[in-house]
Amino acid sequence: MSTNFGPDGIAAEAGSAVLRFDDNSLLPQLFGDYDRHLARIEQGCGVTLSSRGNRVAIAGPPPAVAIAREALNALYRRLQRGMAVDAAEVDAAVRFAAERAAERAAGIDGDTDETLVTRTPKRHITPRSPGQRRYMRALADGVMVFGLGPAGTGKTYLAVASAVAMLITGRVDRIILSRPAVEAGERLGFLPGDLREKIDPYLAPLYDALYDMLPADQVLNRLNSGEIEVAPLAFMRGRTLSHAYVILDEAQNATRMQMKMFLTRLGEGSRMAITGDPSQVDLPSGAVSGLADAVRMLDGVEGVGVVRFTDADVVRHALVTRIVQAYEEDERRGAPRGG
Repeated sequence: MSTNFGPDGIAAEAGSAVLRFDDNSLLPQLFGDYDRHLARIEQGCGVTLSSRGNRVAIAGPPPAVAIAREALNALYRRLQRGMAVDAAEVDAAVRFAAERAAERAAGIDGDTDETLVTRTPKRHITPRSPGQRRYMRALADGVMVFGLGPAGTGKTYLAVASAVAMLITGRVDRIILSRPAVEAGERLGFLPGDLREKIDPYLAPLYDALYDMLPADQVLNRLNSGEIEVAPLAFMRGRTLSHAYVILDEAQNATRMQMKMFLTRLGEGSRMAITGDPSQVDLPSGAVSGLADAVRMLDGVEGVGVVRFTDADVVRHALVTRIVQAYEEDERRGAPRGG
């Protein structure tokens, strides 16, 4: 019996589908070493995949088959655009396909743009979750963006990527990295070294992201020239930051007055990204987090974007997602806190 294929190379029946890919040279990257990418899709979607030549047969529950089919096609299109596919991108494709399936079921016309890319000298960065897609679009279009959510959702990494891309293309003249340090920056004087050496330990995640985007010599040269600057939150008072991309990380540990001071530093031609996890406030008991306070007041203000991540947007190890979920469930139950 022969199978009839449509113009998209798909033949489908209840609970099964067959995909046909025209460019055989892309299949090793699509399937992965020893078909490990196919195995990852099987696990993520709950389907069975079998490849033969340039065809992949999918079997399983119809909704799962549709998600696996969409994920495979998305990965193939990515390869056609000259972009790499790794395990994280496979997981992202499954995540997006599942999200779109849920949106279609709810009658929602969601964002299906697959061309959103932040380009830096070392990496081309694409979103790996629906939340990341919203965040990257907000960073590209907005002047001031708040990224809120748990660890592992890419809040800081994507903000640094956006800053580096704008610096390289000349849209801003410098990057300023800031973060509350040791109870919102009040004890820096007790640490040894100059200002950068004092603040460096608290900016490690930002530096990690910088070195992931730029060659090491460029990072050092730009730090020395002032194109990239570290500025402890406690030392930002009185400045006007023009033509700069300013990132405030761990913003949940800024006080209300510090946050007001920081946000009003915005100058002509500048962008701001403020990131933090409202559930991990380290301020003294009774102190109001400036992050939560600012989002409450500014959400909906023209020019201010707020993107909220959930555990579904965690793109680190799968165990991180389960840890975040466990903590959130514990908080919902109101479990007592240990000393």
